[in-house]
Amino acid sequence: MNRRHFLITSAALASLPMAANAQMAPEGWLDYEPGLIQSLLNEGKTVFVDYSATWCSTCKAQERVLEQLRAGTDKYEDMTFVRVDWDEYGRHAVTTSRKIPRRSTLIVLRGSEELGRIVAGTRVKDIQALMELGI
Repeated sequence: MNRRHFLITSAALASLPMAANAQMAPEGWLDYEPGLIQSLLNEGKTVFVDYSATWCSTCKAQERVLEQLRAGTDKYEDMTFVRVDWDEYGRHAVTTSRKIPRRSTLIVLRGSEELGRIVAGTRVKDIQALMELGI
């Protein structure tokens, strides 16, 4: 095995654990499965939904802001956070029924109401204001 082949193979193998975790929701989040959001709403929960894709830089920026805002506080503990994978559910009823225009859309739901939404926004104060609607 030549050095170049070794380096390429090593890099590919080293990235496998990251790739396996890339599609999983961060800690404290639920990965969307059909019926999950409606089930949570039926239980009376407030649901914060993040429509995102692993390859989306805006989604990653939103994720950093969300994790920063949630860190070290129990202020949002009564809210349930759900991550909807855009690649898997972008054309699914969970997306089309709420007229979600694109990935990097954040919404807060309670009962049958949408309390608020941000599309492609990454400003801390805007995301915090959206989260505050769910408290």
